[in-house]
Amino acid sequence: METIKLNNGVEMPVLGYGVFKVAPQEAERCVSDALEVGYRMIDTAQAYGNEEGVGEAIIKSGIPRDELFIVTKVWITNAGEERAAKSIEESLRKLKTDYVDLLLIHQAYGDVFGSWRAMEKAYKEGKTRAIGVSNFQACRFYDFASSVDIKPAVNQLQCCVLAQQNGILPEMARYDTKMMAWGPIGQGAQDLLTNPVLTQIGAQYGKSPAQVALRWLIQRGIVAIPKSTHKTRMAENFDVFDFALSEADMQAIAPLNQSDTGFRDFNDPNYLRRILGIFPNV
Repeated sequence: METIKLNNGVEMPVLGYGVFKVAPQEAERCVSDALEVGYRMIDTAQAYGNEEGVGEAIIKSGIPRDELFIVTKVWITNAGEERAAKSIEESLRKLKTDYVDLLLIHQAYGDVFGSWRAMEKAYKEGKTRAIGVSNFQACRFYDFASSVDIKPAVNQLQCCVLAQQNGILPEMARYDTKMMAWGPIGQGAQDLLTNPVLTQIGAQYGKSPAQVALRWLIQRGIVAIPKSTHKTRMAENFDVFDFALSEADMQAIAPLNQSDTGFRDFNDPNYLRRILGIFPNV
C-alpha cells in the first residue's frame, strides 16, 4: 500500500475504506470484507453509529494492530474540552483499541478549540497518532490552524473530480496539512460513473471511471476513502495501483470541476439544523 507522510512524520495509507452510511448491523461484515480485500485504513466517526462494528471486525481479523490505520471523528454534540475528552475514551472503548491513528473534529461547529485541546492531550498521551479536522472550509481552516499549537495533520473534505478543492490547497500547504477525500467517487453520482472523459481514459488502461477518479486523487497526493457494501466493488476500488494517469489524462480531467468546494453549503444554518436532527445525541 502506498502511503503519504503527515506533518508529524506518521505514514498514512493513500487509500482506505469509509463506513459513512454503513448500518451498524452491517459494519462488522463490511469492514471484515474490506480487510480481506486488502484495505488497512478504516474511516469511521462517532456520528456514524458503527464504531462498535468496526472494532469487532478489527479484533476478529487477527491483523496486528500496528498494520492498521484507524480514523474516527469527534461529533458536534461532543464539542468542548470535557465532552470531547469523554467521547474520545468512549470511541476507544467501542473500537476496542488503546489508540486511533487519526482523530478528527468532524464539523467546524461548536467549541472546536475546546475539542482541540482535548485532542492535543490525547495526542500527547498516545491515544492518537495524529489529529486533524474535517469539513473546515478555507477561511475557517486558516483561522483555526493559525490559532492552535499542534497544526492539523489532515483536513477531510468532499473531494472528487467534480469537486476538486483547488482553492483551499494553498492554505493547507502553509501547515503541510494533507487532504483526505470523502465522497471520492461522487457518492455514486451517475454523472461521474458514466462521465465520457473518465470512461475514455479508463478504456486505455482497462479501468472503470471510478478507478480513474480514485487514481486521479492518489496522484494529486490526496487520500481517498471510498465506501461500498459490496465486496466486489471494494475490490474494484482497491485495484488502482497497477496503472498511472498521464499528464494529458490529468489535464483532461481538470475541466470536470463543477463546484470546487463541494456540493454542500456549510454556511447555511439549515444544514447545521439538519445534521443535528439526524445525529442529535451522539
